[in-house]
Amino acid sequence: MALKIDPTRFQNLSVDPQDDGVWVVTLNRPNKRNALDIATIEELVDFFSAAPRAGVQAVVLAGAGDHFCAGLDLIEHHDEDRSPADFMHVCLRWHEAFNKMEYGGVPIIAALQGAVVGGGLELASSAHIRVMDQTAYFGLPEGQRGLFTGGGATIRVSDLVGKARMIDMMLTGRVYQGQEAVDLGLAQYMVEESSFDKAMELARRAAQNLPLSNFAICSAVSHVQNMSALDAAYAEAVVAGVVNTQPDARARLAAFADKSAARVRPNK
Repeated sequence: MALKIDPTRFQNLSVDPQDDGVWVVTLNRPNKRNALDIATIEELVDFFSAAPRAGVQAVVLAGAGDHFCAGLDLIEHHDEDRSPADFMHVCLRWHEAFNKMEYGGVPIIAALQGAVVGGGLELASSAHIRVMDQTAYFGLPEGQRGLFTGGGATIRVSDLVGKARMIDMMLTGRVYQGQEAVDLGLAQYMVEESSFDKAMELARRAAQNLPLSNFAICSAVSHVQNMSALDAAYAEAVVAGVVNTQPDARARLAAFADKSAARVRPNK
């Protein structure tokens, strides 16, 4: 039975379903530069746990105001004065949220502007596609804050930019922006105008794919990356066996066979 997501139950996220199966999920704490407190993390867990079974075809993840996300809510962290065990469990909830995103099987396109730093970069790296505008900048200021990453940067950000660059970012506070950020893989697209508009365009394109194909692309690829080459080959063959014989694909294959389907063409 399909789940239903009630958009009104979220407080720190603005959740807006569109008619075409795309859902817009916006971090809605602009006065805090959308810093991630534990309540926001719990709402991310809630939404992305339900999304694959609620008919969500694609998600645009955005931030309200001038910034995408400034990372961990340091004021909450200071005021809570957590024990090591308490903060370990906070980190595990971050991992729960971000794993639900990366491995959940629903395409997530992040629209980035302003600060994408610390935990905000960990959040963005959990999306499948990242679109930045001219204001976006990326950093890992944990070293200067007396902190260490706890939301998956050692896994996802290092995978994007490499271990050495990530260590440099943390040790020195180095910030990446503009074309250099795209070249390093921190974003796949950079736009002159609205990153949100481009993210919506990409989300709508992805939403036109068959859900099972999207599920495999947005789940199996990440799982396969965690396997040995031999296990990865086996898993890929099994997933292809299921996806490539799905009944819903027959019409699309027939359109290709009779040459009525759109062909892959180079960009103009």
